[in-house]
Amino acid sequence: MEESDTAAILPADVLNSTSEAEEADAPTTAGSCDPLPRFSWPRLPPVSVEPVLFLSMFSLALQAPLSTQYLWDRLSEDLGYNGSKRSECTNGSVPPDPLQKEVETLTAHWNLYISLAGLSVGLLVVPLLGSWSDLAGRRPVLILPNLGLALQALVYLIVMYLKLPVVYFLLGRMLSGLSGDFNAILAGCFAYVADTSDRRSRTFRVAVLEACLGLSGMLASIIGGQWRRAQGYINPFWLALATNLASALYAYLFVRESVLPDPSAKLLTPRHHKAVWRLYSSGGRSSEDGGGFHRYKLWFYTLSFFLVVMVHSGCRELYVLYELSSPLCWGPALIGYGSAAQHLAYLSSLLGLKIMQRCLEDSWVALVGLASNITGLVVFSVADTIQLMFTGYGLCFLFMAVTPVLRSKLSKLVDPSEQGALFASVACVESLCFLVGSGVFNSLYPATLHFMKGFSFLFAAIILIMPAGIIGTLQCLDQRRAPRESTVS
Repeated sequence: MEESDTAAILPADVLNSTSEAEEADAPTTAGSCDPLPRFSWPRLPPVSVEPVLFLSMFSLALQAPLSTQYLWDRLSEDLGYNGSKRSECTNGSVPPDPLQKEVETLTAHWNLYISLAGLSVGLLVVPLLGSWSDLAGRRPVLILPNLGLALQALVYLIVMYLKLPVVYFLLGRMLSGLSGDFNAILAGCFAYVADTSDRRSRTFRVAVLEACLGLSGMLASIIGGQWRRAQGYINPFWLALATNLASALYAYLFVRESVLPDPSAKLLTPRHHKAVWRLYSSGGRSSEDGGGFHRYKLWFYTLSFFLVVMVHSGCRELYVLYELSSPLCWGPALIGYGSAAQHLAYLSSLLGLKIMQRCLEDSWVALVGLASNITGLVVFSVADTIQLMFTGYGLCFLFMAVTPVLRSKLSKLVDPSEQGALFASVACVESLCFLVGSGVFNSLYPATLHFMKGFSFLFAAIILIMPAGIIGTLQCLDQRRAPRESTVS
């Protein structure tokens, strides 16, 4: 095993024991410890976690819009509503069908109940798995949640085959939540990147992971919409099941461990939650140089991350519902294209971030991304035609440049030995984002249909002004403190 390959798999605290000058270049090895068995196949670049995240996201993006459409169809069937004969889709002067509003409301509420079933359980499990991975290794946190997601897809398939009541969807989500759900996979992947990257390249490495989310989501959305129209719901869910199993198998066979596993590490212990609490109560070991301001930055960046991801997750569940109903009345193909356009922004955000980093600090890049998101949401709030809806998707072409910047800033605020606790807390916050976002927006949407159909998107745009103010203020304070610190030193 060559020196570059060994550096890619050594623990983060070993990598960061080198000098700052060495850290600016590629990571180098320290010591002769090689905790992993040597592989016998030909020389290859170090295998990372991008394929795991790609496959897991493909399964999630394939299921999410199809689940909403399935709920719509099943509830329409139960209520006797035939959506194919809606005259209001072609004639704006016809008042909306009361049954359509009832189907919309019930679908939004069932989306909320199903999300709560999984995310409330995951909120307790994800921080345990994330902090445990700092001791037991990252690979278990990449394998177990994928198996849970596969089990969820299997439950959904049983419901569809047997035409069981949609309440059984709750069981599938709870089983997935007990294994950590998709948020645990995110925590494991981002912690893995923090283990194997230096501070200078970390923002872009995180953005590459998020671009994998977008690319897989785009492909899944196109395939899912066309496949559902051609063959129904069951076959796409079989693919989702197979994809999660493939992701777990890939992580087991090919992903090299980035930390030295401790076989005695226990999962069910309060130690993991305490590690997260100590990080935010004291600011971590790195706060010794930054004082209280360092701890405040950790809290404020976490708050910004919470608000941004809450808006993203809450609005994502409304897009399909907004497009299914009048005046848009989109079919499966258009819904697939719309979801693909949304996920294409992950790639355009990666390209934009790489270009803007040449002349802008990361904080200003994040503000540009927030401006892109806000303008797109404002257009969504008044969109009543296909052209306006896709204009909104186009304006959001940089909206995913925000979260990689925030993840990177949080990662740089803590010591290398605290990355596990940090990403456990970020995973916990992300679970809370999905929980709160789903609750707020799935409740707000039916409550505001009578006076403004797109009010939820306008409300989301207003919320995003808050993290923009926080990020801008912290960047200005950092710029003012830098000359003082250099003078003192």
